[in-house]
Amino acid sequence: TFFTGLLLILIFSVKLGWFPMIYRATIDEPGLRGLWLKIEQAIMPITVLALFETAALTRYTRASMLETIHQDYVRTARAKGLGELTVISRHALRNALIPVVTIIALSMPGIFTGAVITEQIFRVPGMGSLLITAINDNDTPVIMAITIIFSALVVLFNLIADVLYGVLDPRIKYE
Repeated sequence: TFFTGLLLILIFSVKLGWFPMIYRATIDEPGLRGLWLKIEQAIMPITVLALFETAALTRYTRASMLETIHQDYVRTARAKGLGELTVISRHALRNALIPVVTIIALSMPGIFTGAVITEQIFRVPGMGSLLITAINDNDTPVIMAITIIFSALVVLFNLIADVLYGVLDPRIKYE
């Protein structure tokens, strides 16, 4: 995220001048203009965080789909005369997403870490900036609180992944 953030700042802020270089927390402009300014300054940090995970998730999804598409139940669905879109969306993709859900749940700590770095690069005032400031000031209670919040979010995403297993895989039943 560090290199990507610097690259986006160099290209889109310095060279092209399309987006602001540094996040401004105090935008007092009312109406649609103020909304557009807030969206405009959030585009690059969001893009950095999205690019960080999208490439890996796309590779995992593709590999899982390529493996799933050759399974017997997919061939059976095609033999029944189901349309290709139905076969892909209802049978193949649903089963291919099971390992991808695991990858997403396990990558959440990386996304939080990336958010801390991204906040520093774009000067976004958030929990990541607060964490860095607390570390520099040796503010242990704040560090502990943010660590507990990040840990709770990781547990929450793992719980969501477990629930999604039951939705995606009909063999899994929760009682």
